[in-house]
Amino acid sequence: MRGSTLSGMTIGDRLKIGAVFARTLATPIERPDRLPKALKAMAPWGSNTAGLVAGAAARYPDRIAIHDDDGTITYAELWARSQSIAQALAADGVGPGTGVGLLARDHRGFVATLTAVAATGADLVLLNTGFAGPQLTDVVEAENITLVVHDDEFTDVVAASGVRNIDEAELEAMASTPDATVATRKEQGRVVILTSGTTGRPKGAARSSDPSAVVGIAALLDRIPLRLGDTQIIAAPMFHSWGLSHLLLGLSRCSVNVVSRRFDPAATLGRLQTHRPQVLVVVPVMLARMLAADDSPSLANPELRVIASSGSAIGSRLTTEVLDRFGPVLYNLYGSTEVAAATIATPADLQQAPNTAGRVPFGVKVEILDDDGNPLPEGDIGRIFVGGAMRFDGYTDGNNKEQQRGLLSSGDVGYFRDGLLFVEGRDDDMIVSGGENVFPNEVEELLQHHDDIADVAVVGVPDDEFGQALAAFVVLADGADLDEAAVRDHVRSNLARHKIPRQVHFLDELPRNPTGKVLRRVLAES
Repeated sequence: MRGSTLSGMTIGDRLKIGAVFARTLATPIERPDRLPKALKAMAPWGSNTAGLVAGAAARYPDRIAIHDDDGTITYAELWARSQSIAQALAADGVGPGTGVGLLARDHRGFVATLTAVAATGADLVLLNTGFAGPQLTDVVEAENITLVVHDDEFTDVVAASGVRNIDEAELEAMASTPDATVATRKEQGRVVILTSGTTGRPKGAARSSDPSAVVGIAALLDRIPLRLGDTQIIAAPMFHSWGLSHLLLGLSRCSVNVVSRRFDPAATLGRLQTHRPQVLVVVPVMLARMLAADDSPSLANPELRVIASSGSAIGSRLTTEVLDRFGPVLYNLYGSTEVAAATIATPADLQQAPNTAGRVPFGVKVEILDDDGNPLPEGDIGRIFVGGAMRFDGYTDGNNKEQQRGLLSSGDVGYFRDGLLFVEGRDDDMIVSGGENVFPNEVEELLQHHDDIADVAVVGVPDDEFGQALAAFVVLADGADLDEAAVRDHVRSNLARHKIPRQVHFLDELPRNPTGKVLRRVLAES
């Protein structure tokens, strides 16, 4: 059962949601016929991606929809391409009950395919661009995918899976039928986003269109000042929930969406100057690499209103540096593919407490529970449970996240202080060393503030004496000269004895997945 529904809302709640959407999606100087045209165009498709693009194309047909490595296309062109692809897919038997995989980087083909599959009523599974052949084969079978649309660079990986597929040349041919149309359907397919798979095979987390999702969208828009017609650079990968969410929000706001197949920190800084966007969408490791690519004391520009960050823990050192160099524009969202947005930290929140995950937004409920499912008082550390309208429908294998009191487990532990949530780490990352409980996050936070350390991760490893011990994996800053003893001494001088790493390893870089999460299992097994 979802945390917030339209039927259960008060008049005050409805008025608040209306005010949020009016502030975000309307403008007093717009031609009065544009919005009614958009609503009429959306009506046959509903609230899925096809409806968003149809509405934007009717409202602002000549506005740039996508600016990618190949140039620009307008909303009218995007809708025409999507309809053409949808017509070809439908003629090939794609429709309700079909599973279509999309293995593509961020470009117009990704967006057109996303829209086209939604128009056919088929289910779409967004595939991780970091997959190797065996992993893709496993996911294709587990998610009942019968067709994969893919970029040319993934031809060999897809071929190894044996699934029927469409490459870029075929997709381009499908997109070129003039005046193509596809019949609207009452059945709406699901979008399946795969979990990060940092602890095993990625699981499919399904979401279907649900009117109550407007509550969750309003919650995000109430905390992050996104506006109609923004130009936004989406650097985060769109196959993952964070990049996808901002693409969909951008399409709903008739935004100019600037994307690129591969993230390059210097090129992204250049796009900030060229496109002068109001919004930049990133995962934390991208921010770190952008700051490292330019040592200018200020990277602020007057147009940039929002740096939207999520996908992994950001760390207080990086938070502070972003605020110092870009100005008070950083918004950090804490959540997951399953629970969606749990808390959102505004620039004011982060200036008050750089290590906070933020405050609970409108329409969302977050509780800290003990091991028996009982609420804990403010300040006590416990398991984080979340309820809200945008939570997922469940895993595609029929399983679900643990639930307590109608809320879903986030998989993390943390506590509240003065209305702000602080996340200590994953509940399964806790290390029991010599009978003492240690969360790696505290040790990582300390080491991240060391001037000679550029990046660090701390994991638990087997230890004959203590059962488990801490192992620190350290990436040194350029020109730094730090040895194992110095790392341990720094921890010894600031934290309790049982939090000192017994092992220290130096790496050129930490292993991360495409969304920036550290692959702790890989480190623990190394």
